[in-house]
Amino acid sequence: MDLKRVVVTGLGALTPIGNNIQEYWESLKNGVSGANNITHFDASRFKTQFACELKGFDPMNHFDRKEVRKYDAYAQYGMVAADQAVADSGLNLEKIDLDRAGVIWASGIGGLDTFEKEVGEFVKGDGTPRFNPFFIPKMIADIASGNISIKFGFRGPNFATVSACASSANALIDAFNYIRLGKADVFIAGGSEAAITPSGIGGFNSMHAISTRNDDPLTASRPFDKDRDGFVLGEGGGALIFEEYEHAKRRGAKIYAEVAGCGLTADAYHMTAPHPDGYGAMKSMEFALQDAGISPREIDHINTHGTSTPVGDIAEPKAIVGLFGEFAYQISINSTKSMTGHLLGAAGAVETIATILAMNNSFVPPTINHFTDDPEIDNKLDFTFNKGKSQEINYALSNTFGFGGHNATIILKKFKD
Repeated sequence: MDLKRVVVTGLGALTPIGNNIQEYWESLKNGVSGANNITHFDASRFKTQFACELKGFDPMNHFDRKEVRKYDAYAQYGMVAADQAVADSGLNLEKIDLDRAGVIWASGIGGLDTFEKEVGEFVKGDGTPRFNPFFIPKMIADIASGNISIKFGFRGPNFATVSACASSANALIDAFNYIRLGKADVFIAGGSEAAITPSGIGGFNSMHAISTRNDDPLTASRPFDKDRDGFVLGEGGGALIFEEYEHAKRRGAKIYAEVAGCGLTADAYHMTAPHPDGYGAMKSMEFALQDAGISPREIDHINTHGTSTPVGDIAEPKAIVGLFGEFAYQISINSTKSMTGHLLGAAGAVETIATILAMNNSFVPPTINHFTDDPEIDNKLDFTFNKGKSQEINYALSNTFGFGGHNATIILKKFKD
């Protein structure tokens, strides 16, 4: 069976370092940290009092008052990012087959804020159930996908992917596979997350998963640094338009990149910790290379999962060296989570966008906040610490891994007609 070519024709991003693609790229390029003290709630009694929140986002600029009441923040973020991507793609919705246009949208958690507030009000009350009629549809993890399809009239495949922090990478991979198998022409794919809430921060604190560097939030996300102490929680959304190449060509679409291949594996090791040798991550990258039909030496850039956790930041470089061998030292590696924080279920999408922008601009953004080498990490690898660099990128790889041992790898190729 001849597989169809899949290209990226639209991008949308709502991130802690920029509320659109242009702002996002400028901040990535300049090494801007999105971390600061939490404003969403009073975090003064929490072990962690900072996060990477959105800046200057007002839902009333995007929705009317009734809609705001119907949508959890995670769905709002998803719909705004999707709207940007559709506009960027130049799709004429009156001229495409809407039965062959789908939405695959991800969230690792879904409507956490809605759940927390509704149950909290019930617990504080007299026991009489007075729940908002929108409670369930606001909370469920698939509702963003449904809302996006309603907004644009896309009647093709429509569902949510949930694989913790790998969720939106899975959404992109599913969209890629549907299109190359000829089952759809266009997808809006990506993910969104809004977990900077008391239970979100408190839950990750209890796991010792997030940084407690309250005295210096701006430098708290420090992937691969010896003194890292956990990730910094982020929020937002990222959307991509995946399109069958001939379909895009017929309508004269601008093309950002071609999706070359993907890999999916499970660590089958531990509920939250990665395999210590990065075995699952290595196999995910290996399968992606096989799927793309390229050799390890052809990869120019890797956007790592790189969360700034003590164990994960050791395992992934081991996986890279284990797979790429001596070629690993020629690859420009970075972690954009050093700037955005960790967007959980939205991470794969916003980082794939960062990888595409790096390719299109021939520039690798830095991994900021590096102060001290970790002797347990192979520091001969080029982590692009603290300063970005110009580089031609023909093939790039983006890794995303999630609690439960989920591993997802996407390989992108510079577009050539």
